[in-house]
Amino acid sequence: MLRSPQEGSPAAAPVTARVLSVNIGTARASEHTDADGGMTGIGKRPVNGPVAVTAPGPKGTGGSGLAGDFIGDLRHHGGDEQAVYAYAREDLDRWQRELGRELPGGVFGENLTTQGIDVSEVRIGERWRIGPDLVLQAASPRIPCRTFAGWLQEQAWVKRFTRAAAPGAYFRVIEPGEIRAGDRIEVLHRPDHEVSVAFFFRARTTEPELRPRLMAAGDALSGEELDYARRWAADPS
Repeated sequence: MLRSPQEGSPAAAPVTARVLSVNIGTARASEHTDADGGMTGIGKRPVNGPVAVTAPGPKGTGGSGLAGDFIGDLRHHGGDEQAVYAYAREDLDRWQRELGRELPGGVFGENLTTQGIDVSEVRIGERWRIGPDLVLQAASPRIPCRTFAGWLQEQAWVKRFTRAAAPGAYFRVIEPGEIRAGDRIEVLHRPDHEVSVAFFFRARTTEPELRPRLMAAGDALSGEELDYARRWAADPS
């Protein structure tokens, strides 16, 4: 969804990649979730001060990687492969213009609202350092669900989000640490394959012809996505 400057236009000043806000969700009732108890933490809000980030444990038992962040449906969300979800402020701004409504940091359920880096073009296996200690590794794209659609209350939201192919990225925690708003994002390692989270998202949803190329990301894929890639390598249909 990010647009390049028009040809001949003045070059924009470089923006240091950073975390604009760290967002935490609290439990709230929702009729759009299948979680036991009908609770969701999708509506996240920015918090002040440092937040501890650690690997939460396997899906099904581990929730969010951020201390204090609620995950309602542990069967489908959270765990080590979805410990931290990041979304770009630039993409939120694009949606804000399209939807004609304010979209504050955290409204898409993201833990990190970023600036100055195209989160959806992060490559599977890419590593970021945020703040002095935390190291994250990109694992998979976000796949929209009915809880997301119900929360935003936008018509045909899953189809619109899918068509835009700017899913944001889930990260696993490689080295724990504390983060806060304003922390710089440093790319420690960018793999030389082509499989970004947006590439995988398009292969999984709207462009199945891309599926034979997914194994280029190899073991850097999360468990579920690696299973998909192996199956599609054998039978792309």
